[in-house]
Amino acid sequence: MMTSGQHNSANPTRDAASPASTPPPRSEPVGLGRQDAHAVPVIELIDLHKNYRIGTEIVRALRGVTLSIAENEYVAIMGPSGSGKSTMMNIFGCLDVPTSGEFRLSGKDVSKLSQSRLARIRGCQIGFVFQSFELLPRTTALKNVQLPLMYTQATKKRARAMAALDRVGLADRAKHHPNQLSGGQKQRVAIARALVQEPDIILADEPTGNLDSKTGEEIMAIFDSVYSEGQTIIMVTHEESIAARCRRVIRLRDGYVESDTWNDRPSKPSSETAHDKREARLPNDSHRLAAAS
Repeated sequence: MMTSGQHNSANPTRDAASPASTPPPRSEPVGLGRQDAHAVPVIELIDLHKNYRIGTEIVRALRGVTLSIAENEYVAIMGPSGSGKSTMMNIFGCLDVPTSGEFRLSGKDVSKLSQSRLARIRGCQIGFVFQSFELLPRTTALKNVQLPLMYTQATKKRARAMAALDRVGLADRAKHHPNQLSGGQKQRVAIARALVQEPDIILADEPTGNLDSKTGEEIMAIFDSVYSEGQTIIMVTHEESIAARCRRVIRLRDGYVESDTWNDRPSKPSSETAHDKREARLPNDSHRLAAAS
């Protein structure tokens, strides 16, 4: 599960890899694969390692991972407990930093940036959706969605938050508090909050984990729709049915990439014009990184 905090704050006992493990065989290359040759890498990991110290023991959570994720990919990350997936998501979300190797976000090495600069990047480039929703209980849906905008120079904050709620079908619940919403509605608010900044990447950690199957299908339909509009989505899931909706599935084991496969026939096919829509809607990466620096 993604956690906020300093670089050594992730829970190593959940994400620890066995020191004796060896890399599993897998197909090469791990990377842009079937994206076209001009696809822009939004995320690049280059020989990335993440270690934690527990007493006198060094726990190797990620072991020399190299992979790329391009703009407008729909990626599921899977693996057993202790495989390294939570550590990987924390690094993707700039909530943690690697021990060695490089992490490039939109072409810029962010692996050695200060915590304050990482916070600025999180604020303008990454949207988070958590399994447990993480809504402020005494705050309306509208104000929960507005929250990421409060620390920016964005104008028309209320209008943007209302537009995000409308996008997930909850404009009529804007004045409701979380205790007045169902689990599915809470997750819709969380998705709206993630979208309100028009981020480069949506990171979703088990977004259907606390929902029944019918509500989970409704939430995944929203993700499918957002992807079809050009959004890059990376989600951790334990459910094969959820992974089947994604275009790419990365499986981790003991800190290594065990497999990296493409789904030619996702269960809910999306628009083929998504990349063009995304390009027209968002400013280019260099502008986003300049704003965050």
